[in-house]
Amino acid sequence: MTGLRIVFMGTPEFACPTLQTLIDRGENVVAVVTQPDRPKGRGQQMQPPPVKELAQKHNIPVMQPLKVRVAEAVEEIRSYEPDLIVVVAFGQILPKALLDIPKHGCINVHASLLPRYRGAAPLNWCIINGESETGVTTMLMDVGLDTGDMLLKKTTPIAPDEDAQSLHDRLSQIGAQALAETLELLAAGSLVPEKQDDNLTCYAPMLKKELGCIDWNDPPAKIKNLVRGVTPWPGAYTYLDGKLLKIFRVRTADGTGTPGSVLQADKSGIEIACSGGSILVDELQLEGKKRLPAAEFLAGCRLSPGMTLGTRGSAVEG
Repeated sequence: MTGLRIVFMGTPEFACPTLQTLIDRGENVVAVVTQPDRPKGRGQQMQPPPVKELAQKHNIPVMQPLKVRVAEAVEEIRSYEPDLIVVVAFGQILPKALLDIPKHGCINVHASLLPRYRGAAPLNWCIINGESETGVTTMLMDVGLDTGDMLLKKTTPIAPDEDAQSLHDRLSQIGAQALAETLELLAAGSLVPEKQDDNLTCYAPMLKKELGCIDWNDPPAKIKNLVRGVTPWPGAYTYLDGKLLKIFRVRTADGTGTPGSVLQADKSGIEIACSGGSILVDELQLEGKKRLPAAEFLAGCRLSPGMTLGTRGSAVEG
């Protein structure tokens, strides 16, 4: 426990382990700032962010400004007189007026090994790009996009078949540990900020739905990495007889054929040709149907060698 007055800023499930760690440590979390409630699901019912639910469970005051940069929001945060602001996946850019409030600054828990993968979706892009290692960096925030001085790093390998959901869950826990260690160093006066080398950075932009569309002209490893990196959202997909076909788990293989053509479809799996090899699909879901293992999928859906997958309406008999 540091004895500092802390304002916590975060929104999704990823931020919850760090907030819970602050609570478990007995830190003085004087307020939580999160995004507004949003409509969700088929019924479009208003749902609170996970961080809000956790804060309310522990009777911590919650702010939900539509825009945190407006003067009213900045002044309300100032009224809590924070010594430190902790930021984890909050979802809005913080203005300088807010960054300047706490005497110990604003510490961000970022899901990459900075200076690599600055931006909104570092976790996904490191998988999409085929990285074998990633981690979490705590940093002292400035007005740039993930450009502040680095404080502490924790690394972890990325398993060859790990998808973004699994990595998300692991990094959320690693991030909580990193923040706890950072606070210990802060309390001991031992933090040594390190400047980032801008020449080593790459950008990890926000994910868009169309990113998940599989290009069968890509090589097997690239397609597998895409599937892993966009699972569970936005999800990898192609088309079968004009219907959306979601792809969840795949393996690489060395089959040959026209990219997008079905090479094999039986109990041993569904094999689809791509550039320089093939992809074995282990789990998939046709539009309007359930997510199924390949063998169960084939029991209810005709998919045979010679068919071609691709853009909407292009799956035909060869």
